[in-house]
Amino acid sequence: QVQLVESGGGLVQPGGSLRLSCAASGSIISSNFMGWYRQAPGKERELVAAITSGGTTTYADSVKGRFTISKDNAKNTMYLQMNSLKPGDTAVYYCSAIYSRVQYWGKGTLVTVSS
Repeated sequence: QVQLVESGGGLVQPGGSLRLSCAASGSIISSNFMGWYRQAPGKERELVAAITSGGTTTYADSVKGRFTISKDNAKNTMYLQMNSLKPGDTAVYYCSAIYSRVQYWGKGTLVTVSS
């Protein structure tokens, strides 16, 4: 059974940092595409960052230079290090992976950036 479980969200002040984790079940951590999406209130879900099985990464323009995606296959975990957070980063963050042509989603973790 494929499972993705996010953790690490919370309330942080502008300029602060958070690290999100996504614990993946089974061999999904080795899938060719894993990524972090976010959805702010009233907005569509958007791709924030993605990583391939070979380690190639891509980022949305809005987070380039501030966010870093990585994964540890030995720990079956993907991460999103978020620095210099802004109020505009407030959203529910979702972990996702494409495995055997199916896109799987976690339930999300809320990140709130506010003073």
